[in-house]
Amino acid sequence: MSTDPALSARDRAILRAVGRGAAELVVGAEPDLYLDGRWCADQFAAHRLARAGLIAQLAPGAVGRRVPARLTPAGHAHLVA
Repeated sequence: MSTDPALSARDRAILRAVGRGAAELVVGAEPDLYLDGRWCADQFAAHRLARAGLIAQLAPGAVGRRVPARLTPAGHAHLVA
């Protein structure tokens, strides 16, 4: 949400991309993020958003495999607030 100082404009842009279905996560301890089929250059932000519970895997997958990403209810709340 734009009034949340913990989220940057880039964080919110990543959340919007995940929300529109344009994202995949690589299964692992620190999931890497792909946006529109390309590796996200800000993996630090991707890891932070995943650890914060704002983005998650849509379905389980084998370690190292790409799976669709989804917004969690908390992630969605940041976009609609």
